[in-house]
Amino acid sequence: MFQDKVISGIIKKAIALSLIIIGILAIFLKEPKPYILGMIFGSSINILSFILMGKTTKKAVLMKPSKAYSYTLGNYFIRYAIYFVVLFVAAKANYINFLTTVLGFFIIKIVILSSAIYESIKEAIKQKESR
Repeated sequence: MFQDKVISGIIKKAIALSLIIIGILAIFLKEPKPYILGMIFGSSINILSFILMGKTTKKAVLMKPSKAYSYTLGNYFIRYAIYFVVLFVAAKANYINFLTTVLGFFIIKIVILSSAIYESIKEAIKQKESR
């Protein structure tokens, strides 16, 4: 239950961050469509990959170690094959911006790192106030 809440919280923050970036792109760029499509393409694939990773982890924990290893390794290669196809399409298609697609791939990582930094700063301020 707790794990599902954490995962859904990360996904909600990733969607919110993606929408903020899309809004900024729409406001500041003259022809934003390829950039916005790249951001949507990259971030949606990244979020789906994150969900797949969570499901893989849940299932692998219940397996024998030897089976879990091959199962997680197989899913790892599937996720990276998907990333390869998405990057290949973004590089070849002139209606999708490659750089914003790559940025979309980092949305989950950005959310997790920024949340960790935020919590560390919040904890440091709390400790400083309690002195």
